[in-house]
Amino acid sequence: MALIKSISGIRGTIGGQVGDALTPVDVVKFAAAFGTWVLQTTNNDTIVIGRDARLSGEMVNRLVAATLQGLGINVIDLGLSTTPTVEMAVPAKNAGGGIILTASHNPKQWNALKLLNQKGEFINDAEGKLVLELAEQEAFEFAEVTKLGTYSQDDQFLQEHIKTILDLPLVDVEAIKAKNFSVVVDAVNSSGGFAVPMLLEALGVQQIEKLHCEPTGHFAHNPEPLPENLGEIARIMEKGKFDLGIVVDPDVDRLALVNEDGSMFGEEYTLVAVSDYVLQNQVGNTVSNLSSTRALRDVTEKAGGKYFASAVGEVNVVNLMKAQNAVIGGEGNGGIIYPELHYGRDALVGIALFLSHLAKSGLSMSRLRGKYPNYHISKNKIELTKDINVDAVLEKVQQHYAKQQINTIDGVKIEFEKEWVHLRKSNTEPIIRIYAESDSLSTADHLANKIIGDIKEIISEKAE
Repeated sequence: MALIKSISGIRGTIGGQVGDALTPVDVVKFAAAFGTWVLQTTNNDTIVIGRDARLSGEMVNRLVAATLQGLGINVIDLGLSTTPTVEMAVPAKNAGGGIILTASHNPKQWNALKLLNQKGEFINDAEGKLVLELAEQEAFEFAEVTKLGTYSQDDQFLQEHIKTILDLPLVDVEAIKAKNFSVVVDAVNSSGGFAVPMLLEALGVQQIEKLHCEPTGHFAHNPEPLPENLGEIARIMEKGKFDLGIVVDPDVDRLALVNEDGSMFGEEYTLVAVSDYVLQNQVGNTVSNLSSTRALRDVTEKAGGKYFASAVGEVNVVNLMKAQNAVIGGEGNGGIIYPELHYGRDALVGIALFLSHLAKSGLSMSRLRGKYPNYHISKNKIELTKDINVDAVLEKVQQHYAKQQINTIDGVKIEFEKEWVHLRKSNTEPIIRIYAESDSLSTADHLANKIIGDIKEIISEKAE
């Protein structure tokens, strides 16, 4: 069993003992801490909640809603929804914050409370620490019986979300309709099973093949939208009857695309393609995290904009996007952040912008993918013993490559001419993650292995 408390929320496996897993007691404790923080900092007694379709979602939802009501907070429950829909609903409903009940791409035994500020954005480091402190101290004061919060449901806000997407200037509904696209949707039996088809129908797509679109919470495969988990939709696409495949994770903030021949467009390239489309219509800056593909920089600079890299984590990407006035940004895991809509990863707006791009390009999926620089990322990790000082190891690596361009805002990123290596330590276990990118996977693997060898040599020297 596992329970992980972090600045962005609490996540864990269902079942087990209090404090060791995401038990009802832990759910109530953390919901009470967040509700207390909202009341103390915003003077606003309304919180929006929503959930994905995982098996524990309804139970956790009832616990959270009742706890917030017990604090005197008025709860607006979107029910089965998506992460970006809840994010948009918080400011639209003039709420003091939001809680999304989802463990994102984690397997079905996991769930989580993800916490939003009154702008509908994930709380930052300082805010998260305050919530954790309130939870640790159990510093809650519940309301008297005559001052309990109200509870209301709103199952229509997803339609508002979609309408707002369709009203965006760069979403070209007529161009999409004219192409008469045929699409396969894999929503891993969660909220995307109704959200994505609803969006596609609104965009004029009539030929929709639904794969795992019943929101039962029984995930048909590993819910992380990586190529190794998408064999079934790839086999359907191989038959040549569809123009593209769309895959989302359980809470619909990550978007992966499958080409008409069953090959993968590449989750790193979702953001690249959508950014290319936006930059064709509006010169501006872009942002992704340090572990995302260099292709976004290439596309941005070609269009006359500037590219910036943030520390890993959505809140870090958003903060840098605001600082640099970026017109588009996101993460290489298929997360699109389009500020004209809202500052959160949103697979739905990603789909609408991508289909507009594909329709106007006149190209097939595979030919569109072929337009972009072809980079490959090698993802690796080293497990270390607890007595090894990971920070000292990373500092030694930095010294070893001092002649190269170094970025240390999140671990150590070493830039070569057209290649990079990014080393980050895990916050929860003695692990160093090593990502390397090059124009061939074999070169990226070789580069990663070279750094891994350097690390092992540093550790060996310290042990002597």
